[in-house]
Amino acid sequence: MSRKHHKLFLLIAAVAMLAILVVACAPPAGQPAAKEKPVIKFAENPWSGSAVNVAVAKILLEEQLGYPVETTTLDENAQWTALASGDLHASLEVWPSGHAENVAEYIDGQKVVENGGLLGPVGVIGWFTPKYMIDQHPEFATWEGFADPELAKLYATAETGDKAQFLAGDPSWVQYEDQIIPNLGLSMEVVVAGSEEAILAALDAAYSREDPILFYFWTPHSIFAKYDLVQVELPPYSDECYAKIESGGVDCAYPSDDLFKIFWSGLKDYAPDAYTFLKNFNYTTQDQIEMIAAVELEDKSPEEAARAWIEANEDTWKAWLP
Repeated sequence: MSRKHHKLFLLIAAVAMLAILVVACAPPAGQPAAKEKPVIKFAENPWSGSAVNVAVAKILLEEQLGYPVETTTLDENAQWTALASGDLHASLEVWPSGHAENVAEYIDGQKVVENGGLLGPVGVIGWFTPKYMIDQHPEFATWEGFADPELAKLYATAETGDKAQFLAGDPSWVQYEDQIIPNLGLSMEVVVAGSEEAILAALDAAYSREDPILFYFWTPHSIFAKYDLVQVELPPYSDECYAKIESGGVDCAYPSDDLFKIFWSGLKDYAPDAYTFLKNFNYTTQDQIEMIAAVELEDKSPEEAARAWIEANEDTWKAWLP
C-alpha cells in the first residue's frame, strides 16, 4: 500500500469510528435528545441570612442537579413584582410580619407567586441595647424607660438633641418605628444608619466604650455570639395591633416570624426538579446561625460558609434532592 493510500485508509477508518460513536451516543429511536436545563434565578436580599441561603441552594442546584443559577440582589419589597412576572424564580427568606399586603395581593389574590413552604429558622425583630445599659439602668429593659425624658437623654446624640437616638437600618427593611415611637409617647428620634453593616459598626464602636446605643435588629444573627445584648420589651404583639398598620396605629412588638420561601407560580412547570428541591429546602435556626457567623465573624464569603455547611450536613441536603 502506497503512503498516499495508507493515509486515505486511516482517514476512512477514523470517520467510520466517529460515526459509530455518534450512533452509540444517540438516544434510542422515539426518544428526544436531553435538553439543557433552564437557568434558575434567585432574589438575594441585603442581609447575611438571605446570602447564605442562596449560596447553599446555588451550589446544590448547579453541582447536584445540573441547573445553571443566576442571583440578583434586590430589596425584599421589589422582589414580589419580579417573581410575579417570572423575571425571578425564587426568594428563600421572607419575614411574614412585613409582607401581609404582598401575600394578600400576589399569593392569595392574583396567585402569581407561590408560598414555597417554611425555610426552618424562626426570626424575631426587635429593639436591642447592650446589657451594661440594663445593669446600670434596669428601667431600659422595657419601653417605659424611654418614656421618661430625663432617662431617655442618656441615649441622646448630637443628631437627636435631648431625645434618645433609635438607630434604624436599611430603608428597604420593614420597620414600624415611625408608628411605634410616637404611639407609645417615647422621647426618641429615629436615625437611619443605612445598612446592616452600618448598624454593626455603630454597635462595635459604642460597645468598645460602653456607650448607650439602642437599635433595630433581629435574630437569628451572629452578633448575639459576639455581644451581650438585651431585647427591650415592647407591648406584646397582637393581630389587632398589626391590623392598624395602614392607619399608622402600630404600638406593639414585632411578631415572631416563621421564615418562608416564595416562588414564581410557573416554577413547577419550568423546572420540576429545581422546584421539588426548593420546596424541600429546610434547615434549623442553628444551621443558619452557624453560616451567618462564619460570614460575619470569620470573614468568610457566603459561598465558603455554605460549602462548609454542605460538607458537614450531607444527610440533611440529600433529603432535599428529587
